[in-house]
Amino acid sequence: MVNRNLSAKMLTRGATKRRNVELEQIIPRSEGRGALSSKLYKGRSVIDDFRCSGALRVLFPRTDQDLSAILINTSGGLTSGDIFEFEATAQKGSNLTLSTQAAERGYRALTGSAVTQTTLSVEDGARLNWLPQELILFDGCDIERSLTANMQGDAQFLFVEPMVFGRTAMKETVNRGRFLDQVTIYRDQILLYFDRVRLEDDLKNTLSQRAIAQGCLAMVNLIYIGPDAEAHLDTVRSHLPITGGATMIEDDVMVGRVLASDGFELRQALLPILDLLSQNTLPKTWRL
Repeated sequence: MVNRNLSAKMLTRGATKRRNVELEQIIPRSEGRGALSSKLYKGRSVIDDFRCSGALRVLFPRTDQDLSAILINTSGGLTSGDIFEFEATAQKGSNLTLSTQAAERGYRALTGSAVTQTTLSVEDGARLNWLPQELILFDGCDIERSLTANMQGDAQFLFVEPMVFGRTAMKETVNRGRFLDQVTIYRDQILLYFDRVRLEDDLKNTLSQRAIAQGCLAMVNLIYIGPDAEAHLDTVRSHLPITGGATMIEDDVMVGRVLASDGFELRQALLPILDLLSQNTLPKTWRL
């Protein structure tokens, strides 16, 4: 005798699997890859090597300051199956600032994750600022993001990656989704910093928990590695809201975290801090 319930479940699973395969075949994927390196030439930081392909484009604003590059995702956001890979190297003695043209968007995923992988290298005596604008996550998103930084000697590194769950001004709510994030920093091949975040399924309930975000919908990790890090600590703390904090984990390594009710409030706290720590090289795209 056939178990009708079991048969129904098998048919449902089979239909779901076929639907996912069909979606994978018809949904266009975006891929973008790029690499950039800077060098010191006649007292200025200039491009040494550059290439990009697919949906990743890079602009180089004219500036009297050090080399600045603006990354652009021409596909307009991240969704199922997208892959973006970027590598950058600040060679010895050069300064390189990297940002994005606008906030990135993580849209609802139908099948599979969107993956972004960033690899940064900062050579002895160089400085690299990694300053992307917000990643806005939408309901049903599925994002896997990773960044690895390799530093040498007395290299300096400024890192910030803001994240916002929905646009409150648009009355958007993020109920469910998946977000995996990993940041790894090495100095002279020794692990200096490691952080991993895993948020999935019921994001609304998770973010409401006191030990996680207590209902805040915007957050950021801030890392500054430089000889003047400790000297800036008190000033950085003075700009932080009550939901933020900063501390030293090494003599020259400052780590900060900030929670905010929305992206606007987060920016208000971040801008003076980034101006200070970036030595006023924060790209103009942050103020548009």
